[in-house]
Amino acid sequence: MATTRPTITVGLVQMRCTPQPSENLKKGLALVARAAERGAHVVCLPELFRSLYFCQSEDHRQFALAEPIPGPTTAALMNTARRHRVTVIGSIFEKRSAGVYHNTAVVIDANGKLLGRYRKMHIPDDPLYYEKFYFTPGDLGFQAFTTKHARIGALICWDQWYPEAARLTALKGAQILVYPTAIGWHAGEKKALGQKQFDAWVTIQRAHAIANGVFVAVSNRVGREGTVEFWGGSFLCGPFGEIIARASHDAEEVVVGQCDLRLVEETRQHWPFLRDRRIDAYAPITERFLD
Repeated sequence: MATTRPTITVGLVQMRCTPQPSENLKKGLALVARAAERGAHVVCLPELFRSLYFCQSEDHRQFALAEPIPGPTTAALMNTARRHRVTVIGSIFEKRSAGVYHNTAVVIDANGKLLGRYRKMHIPDDPLYYEKFYFTPGDLGFQAFTTKHARIGALICWDQWYPEAARLTALKGAQILVYPTAIGWHAGEKKALGQKQFDAWVTIQRAHAIANGVFVAVSNRVGREGTVEFWGGSFLCGPFGEIIARASHDAEEVVVGQCDLRLVEETRQHWPFLRDRRIDAYAPITERFLD
């Protein structure tokens, strides 16, 4: 394990995005720098931070936003990570080849090295979240990356609702699960369902922390884009599910919080969920449904 200190600081970037990719990238890099100035060792950006959330419609013109990895955005993140000596997680619209695109999180270490990528596995197709039109499901599996400061498991947005994704990433040795995110309220639903939706989103991810004995870090975007109001609320929680740091619903912020990585082992010793798993009985979990 490459961890050099028992306690590290995690920074979460919560930002508004504009129609100008260059402006979004510049802002994202500046907010990463701000997090580093506040002592962050690991910094996570929101999902697809370089652009507006274009998946609100099915529009072939949006494929022009995609880029290879490594590519321009990766290079800019690598330079910033190296300059500020922080590990950076960023979500990029990846052009793998003509007709094959992914929603991909890159993990860049504090020396500016690209450690690897995670391609989003769970792809939604819901009103105003038409991601299946754009993204091929990931084929790299669930992964954890040994960075300078901690072992990081990167997942993306819709993955955050699936306990299987969190479990398999934790079983890869992740101490911190990070979720670059773009989620918000539909204009006609907020009044009746908004609080319930937000509470469910927080609860499921706190449950991942508890069930796996890990830290969970979530960076969301904020602001209105079209008819979606992105609800912010970026947060960091500990292995008991306790909230360590949280952002507001409506402001651009850099949120930082400390993670005592010794708590991963301590929590798992006292709540030995991994020890008591009945792996001999779980084969049916790979079935679509049990009739």
